[in-house]
Amino acid sequence: GVFILCILTLFIGGSLALFALRASTLTAGGLFHPISREGALVLNNLFLTTATATVLVGTLYPLALEALTGGKISVGAPFFDLTFGPLMVPLLAIVPFGPLLAWKRGDVIAASQRLMAAFALALAAMLVTGLFIDGASVFAALGVGLAVWLVAGALTDLAVKSGAGSVTPAVMLRRFAGLPRSVFGTALAHLGLGLTLLGIVSTLCFGTERILTMRAGETVELSGHTLRFEGLFPQKGPNFTEDRARFLLVGADGNPNGEISSAKRFFQARQMATTESGIRTIGLSQLYLSLGDENNDGSVVVRLWWKPLVTLIWGGGLVMMAGAAMSLADRRLRVGAPARRRKPAAALASPT
Repeated sequence: GVFILCILTLFIGGSLALFALRASTLTAGGLFHPISREGALVLNNLFLTTATATVLVGTLYPLALEALTGGKISVGAPFFDLTFGPLMVPLLAIVPFGPLLAWKRGDVIAASQRLMAAFALALAAMLVTGLFIDGASVFAALGVGLAVWLVAGALTDLAVKSGAGSVTPAVMLRRFAGLPRSVFGTALAHLGLGLTLLGIVSTLCFGTERILTMRAGETVELSGHTLRFEGLFPQKGPNFTEDRARFLLVGADGNPNGEISSAKRFFQARQMATTESGIRTIGLSQLYLSLGDENNDGSVVVRLWWKPLVTLIWGGGLVMMAGAAMSLADRRLRVGAPARRRKPAAALASPT
């Protein structure tokens, strides 16, 4: 709790301090139509601010309640699922429209026409997910469709500004190479958001989990991957002892394709036991395993997770970071605007 409060103080206090230092230099901007890129940015900030407020309330309310009344409650996933999720769905749906709207006054009909191909791809992704993937729910189909919508919308923005379909390929490539870096930054940020969303939806909706007891030599299958338990091997570390379990990842031909290990460690000084989980990355997905207690008959409790496309959560974040760096490297931010030259006082004085 104290750590969270320190982070909030640093970021919120730092933002207010920066605003106070620059308040005297800020001037009001020009007017703009609600349907414009400025309007899209305001709507985006409104959704994000509201979502941040819900997370802030869910985080600080238990701390405030404990400080004022001494009571303890836990605010968990049900609260955030019912508040944060519904705010994000409409925001994700309108994100691709923003870059295609003009400044000051935009044309939402023209932007919709340019996004028809992206919408068709998103609809196809929803249908494929719902009809051909076993166990896919409505939420899974909607999430995959939104992820494809974001990715296709980001690519549509680059294609439209490059003149795809209206000029020759050579001219289109020249226009593409000459686009401002801020345009690439925006596209990368939205593409990374789509990748992150795809990773979250895949992990939540298509991940599998198993809890079972295993003896040395036994195998278990999880989402098409076979693991063979090789046994427990006692080891000693600098300040702990451990029982390390070895698992072999067995291929379709029966030959091992890799090894995953997990351990139960015991620290003598603190009389504390910990578990070291095993992780195996397979493509964009990951296989996790964790050891439980050892039974009297020599079997061990094993917990397995299969997280499909989980690395896209972090990969999408890196793509968004690259988009921010690309935007900051835009020429308009690297080259200062020329300052107006002041006229000499003698020239301003009227002749006598």
